[in-house]
Order: sequence, then C-alpha cells, then structure tokens
Amino acid sequence: MSGAGKSTVLDALEDMGWDCVDNLPTALLDQFVHGEREARQPLPVAVGMDVRSRGFDPFDLPALLRSIKDVKPEILYLDCAGAELVRRYDETRRRHPLAPDRPPEDGIARERDLTAPLRQMADAVIDTTDLSPAELREELLRRYGGDVDQPVLTVASFGFARGISRSADLVFDMRFVANPHWIDELRPLTGKDQAVRDYVAEDPAWPETIDRIEALLIGLIPRYWAAGKSYLTVAFGCTGGRHRSVAAAVEMAERLRGAGFSPNVRHRDLLSQPSDTIEGSPASSGARESAEAGE
Repeated sequence: MSGAGKSTVLDALEDMGWDCVDNLPTALLDQFVHGEREARQPLPVAVGMDVRSRGFDPFDLPALLRSIKDVKPEILYLDCAGAELVRRYDETRRRHPLAPDRPPEDGIARERDLTAPLRQMADAVIDTTDLSPAELREELLRRYGGDVDQPVLTVASFGFARGISRSADLVFDMRFVANPHWIDELRPLTGKDQAVRDYVAEDPAWPETIDRIEALLIGLIPRYWAAGKSYLTVAFGCTGGRHRSVAAAVEMAERLRGAGFSPNVRHRDLLSQPSDTIEGSPASSGARESAEAGE
C-alpha cells in the first residue's frame, strides 16, 4: 500500500547490505537480478514496487518472479489501516497516486482492491499501522538481518483500549487478572518491573493460566514451523497495555527461552501514559484491593 513504509523498508535493507532499487519497471526486473548475480560478491536484492511502478500488475508479478532462474524470490507486502494512511498523507501533504484530484480515501480503497491478489499471494505481510519507523527497522532486522530461513517468533503485549494487535497470530486476553493500575505505588510502573510481576502472580488464576498457555505454545509452535510459517507472533492484551499484558509477555518469553525457543519481545503500548479513563473502573477491572475492601 502506498504510504505503508516502502521507503523505510528499502533504506533499512540497504543499511543491512542489500542491493535495493525503488520503482523498477517490471520489464527490467530479470535483467537487474541477473546483473547482480553476476557481480563478484552477489548481494541479496530488494526491489520496491507499488502502483506507480511501470508495468506493475498484481496478478502477473508472482509469475514474473518465479520465471527468474536460479533465485528464490519472496514477496513482502506492506499493509496499513486506511485511517492511518489518511493521517500520513495529511501529515506529508502528498497526494495519493490513484486519487490525485480526489480525497485520499478514494485512492486507498482503490489500491486495496487492486493489490488484494498480491497480498493473498505474499510470503510475508507486515502491517505498519502501529509501527514507528524505528520499530519497523527493528522488525526487518529480526527478519532479514541474519539467517532468513530461521523462523521468527515474537511475543508481544498491547492494550485493547488502543486497538487490538494487528500483527498477532495468537492473542491471549489477560483482562481477567487483577489490575495493578489501581494500586497507587504500582500505577507508574510497568509489567517489566518485578513489583508488578509479583502482584499479578498473586492472582489465583495467574499460575494455572500461564502454565496452560506455555504448554499450548510449546506444542503449537513446532506445528506452525512444520506447516511452513516463517513468522509467528503471540500477543498478550490487557486494557491499557502497560501492566498485565507486559508481565505476561515477559514471563512467557522467559519460559519459551527455557524451552529452547528464541523469541523476540515487543511491547506496543509500554510507553503510553497511565489513564483512569482508559482503564475503566476498579470494580470492572477485577482489582484485588476492591474485593479486599468489601471483605
């Protein structure tokens, strides 16, 4: 999708040593790739394309890539929510390539329909809606900075109040656990702090829940790898994304490392400000101090 971060991706890959080119006409693709393969020190190649690229056809592109001999192509599709794309176009004051004289929403809708077949055939999809340029670079470094054949496992946290994680394959809702936000001394802390981790661990439901999720993931992750999935994101959500989900993601990452996996950890909403409005009421959040006061 135009505006989803193609330039950022190409810049990041170039910094990793890739040979990158943007908006290459499709008629020159085979010549460009083979020219690089004949170089003294062949480099991995990244070609950026969107609806502005000459000859771009989302139906024909996969077949064109497969026709290039002696290479292993991968299609990475960059997606982004429409509202965020509108915000980016408004911020940069650029016009959408498919709607030069109309609102950007029209061009975004048209482009989403046009590129839908390519998204379905893509080997990997990155949704950049909630990613800053720095976070997008980190994601690319994890995927392409080393051995690209090694499956990538990410354990993430997020807050439902700020939108569900768009990149998650598996989501676990931790909002049933007592909320540290309503404890004055814990509110400014996060789930990475030991005091918060100790607090949520005292919830009667926490130990059994974490044990069951661990057992489930240890059994499922190898099955995803065996099915050919190269990227798997396991996300934990709570209301604000600062306490319970973070604590769960940190603990699960530790347990998975102990089981022989090498997960990355990403906390989407960790740096957001505490908010009583977002967290709701202590009664609805299941805070233990409310129950204890009732006793």
